[in-house]
Amino acid sequence: MKIILNNKEESFDGEQLTINELLQLKKFTFKMLVIKVNNQLVKKGDYDSAMVKEGDDVMVLHLISGG
Repeated sequence: MKIILNNKEESFDGEQLTINELLQLKKFTFKMLVIKVNNQLVKKGDYDSAMVKEGDDVMVLHLISGG
């Protein structure tokens, strides 16, 4: 399957992935993430059930705080 991940085309095996599977494959381990699929916010509690499918536009943003 092909998706757009952070404005770059990416290819993955299979027809769909959960958000958690995508994060593991891409080794995104940062604790504070904001994830949008097709411009819809995905809550952290939904990462195991929210699916990414062919053609989806996914944004994974790392939140960094400072002072």
